Amino acid sequence: MASETESAEIVWGGMTQDALDAAYDQAVYAANMQQIFARWEAHSEDIRTRLGKPERHDYGPGPNEGLDLYKSHRPNAPIHLFVHGGAWRGRKANDSAIAAETFVNAGACFVVIDFDWVQDRDGDLMPIAEQTRQAIAWTWRNAAKIGGDPNRLFVSGHSSGAHMVAVALTTDWPATHKVPADLIKGAALCSGIYDLTPVSLSARSSYVNFTAVSIDALSPMRRLDQITCPLIVAHGSLDTPEFQRQSRDFAAALQQQGHACQTLVGAHYNHFELLETMANPLGLIGRAALAQMGLGSH
Repeated sequence: MASETESAEIVWGGMTQDALDAAYDQAVYAANMQQIFARWEAHSEDIRTRLGKPERHDYGPGPNEGLDLYKSHRPNAPIHLFVHGGAWRGRKANDSAIAAETFVNAGACFVVIDFDWVQDRDGDLMPIAEQTRQAIAWTWRNAAKIGGDPNRLFVSGHSSGAHMVAVALTTDWPATHKVPADLIKGAALCSGIYDLTPVSLSARSSYVNFTAVSIDALSPMRRLDQITCPLIVAHGSLDTPEFQRQSRDFAAALQQQGHACQTLVGAHYNHFELLETMANPLGLIGRAALAQMGLGSH
C-alpha cells in the first residue's frame, strides 16, 4: 500500500510521477514514432538525390562539431539553420534534412548541425547549448563563404532542438562570441521545451544531469527579456500535454511582454508529424517560416 500511495503523490503541476514521466515521453503519445523516423531518413536520402550531397563544414574541433550545408542556387541567399531533436540523446544531421528542399527551392541556404549527445557528456546539457551557439556564430561569420547573406540568418529547431535554439536566443552574443547581438533575424520553434524545472523531475533525469545551475541557465522562460528577434512558436494538438503547455506558456509570456511571437497549433498532428509541415512550403510551419524569411513558396 505504501508504494501505491507514493506513486499517487503529486510531483508537479497536478501530475503524479507516472503522469509527468508520460508527459515528457513522446512514445506514449505518438505510437507511429518509429515509422516517422524511418520516413524522415528515407525522405532525407531522397532529397539528397535531387539536391546533391551537402557540403560538410566544421564549426568546431570536436568530432561531432560539423554541419551539413545545402546551398542555394541564388547568390547571397538568406540562410536557415535547423537544430534537430532527439531528446538531446539521438539523431543526426544526415537523417534530419527533410525540410532542406523546401528552403533551397525557395532560394535559401539550408544548414543542419550536428552536436554531441548528452550521454557522451556525462549528462551535461551545457556543452550542447554551447555547440549550438558556436554553430550559429560560425554560420554568421562564414555566410559569404557558403553563399549566404549574414544579414539574413534565421534559425529553427524541433523538440530538444527547439529548446537549444531558444537557449541560443538568450545569448549575449557580443560578449561571448564577438558577433552582433542581432545576428539571428527570426526563429521558428517547433514543439520545444522552455522551462527545465518540470523536465528535471521527470524520467529524463535518468540520463540528464540536471543541476540548479543548468536548470537556470537553460530555461529560456527565465530570460525572456534577452530574446529580441521575432518568433514562431508551434506545437501539435496531439503533442504530449507538457510539450503543449510549455509552448503555450512560453508564447503567452513573450506576447505579454509585447514581443513579436506568432503561435501555431497543428490540428491533429502529433509531436513528430508536426515537423513534416516544415518540409512543405504550403504546410503550417513551412509557410510561416518562409514568410518570416521574406520568401514565397514555389
